[in-house]
Amino acid sequence: MEKRMRYITIIIMTVFLSVFALLCWFKTSDEYSMMERRYLKQFPNLTWESVMSGRFMSEFESYSQDQFPGRDFLRGVKSATALFVFGQKANNDLYLAEGYIGKLEYPYDKQSIEHATKVFQSVYDKYLEGTNCKVYYSIIPDKGYFLAESNGYPSIDYEILEQDFCAGMNGMVYIDIFDVMALDDFYKTDTHWRQEKIVDVAEVLAGAMGKHLTAEYELNALEESFYGVYYGQLGLPVQGETLFYLNNDTLENCYVYDYTDMQEIPVYDMDKAVGADPYELYLSGPLSLITIENSNADTKDELIIFRDSFGSSIAPLFVEDYAKITLVDIRYLHSGYLGKYIDFKDQDVLFLYSTLVLNNSETIK
Repeated sequence: MEKRMRYITIIIMTVFLSVFALLCWFKTSDEYSMMERRYLKQFPNLTWESVMSGRFMSEFESYSQDQFPGRDFLRGVKSATALFVFGQKANNDLYLAEGYIGKLEYPYDKQSIEHATKVFQSVYDKYLEGTNCKVYYSIIPDKGYFLAESNGYPSIDYEILEQDFCAGMNGMVYIDIFDVMALDDFYKTDTHWRQEKIVDVAEVLAGAMGKHLTAEYELNALEESFYGVYYGQLGLPVQGETLFYLNNDTLENCYVYDYTDMQEIPVYDMDKAVGADPYELYLSGPLSLITIENSNADTKDELIIFRDSFGSSIAPLFVEDYAKITLVDIRYLHSGYLGKYIDFKDQDVLFLYSTLVLNNSETIK
């Protein structure tokens, strides 16, 4: 009986491995993972040089991991096992708490903050000092500020981050928005804040810049459920959410221009809304330089926002009080070339960045 069981075990394992081997060889390679929002490795180029150098096997290993049959299902099993069977607090730095997916933003990287402030200060010194521009800056706390420490997860010291950041921003006025924000300002499955929840944040920022926002909006919702970037990274079947966007006649009549692709774009890009990242609905996502012009404004005032992806959803909320808003992302446009595109003279200028970017600022240049 024992001998028979050994044979049965060997047969089952042989069949299992053979089936998966066949699936691996004959499965069509996927180009893109919607769950992980990244392009997958493709079969490497087989040459004598690549084999002898070892590059082929190294690339083939990455290819086989990316193209393994049932990969998304197995990733989910791994996450569920790590979190619910072995009791790990997090899996690949992702955790579940209070119905939200969070990511460990730890430890605090002071050098990263210093790099960010050094770049921002150089922009101020080169383009803004001595002009009539009024310059402000603000920090957007990430979801972990409200979620991590209270649920037993390691957390950076946001107070120290704030102090260090402010210490490096000379000649500019700080606008504190930490107290006006809350956990439900964020999507449960994504990094970003919800536009319909940050009208009060926009009012605080605008108020500090001498403006008073009073516009009313129509609340619109996408038909399909929104699954944020953390959903795919965690791999667990978390419930989707509704992605809302705010609109009114003023926004409908704005002229938005993308200087990256040299074309007019909408305030809300419905093609992006059904793409890999629906959050790119807001001003078509991470573009290096765009302008929003409100020809019906009662003022000639202009606003320049240095921003990361969070800025895409809040910028439209400032339109009522500015004739022109310029959004600059110096992760993609080197700050040394700004003078070729922007005439700094008498605008309001706002540096608006999330702690996620500030604590990982190597992309700011």
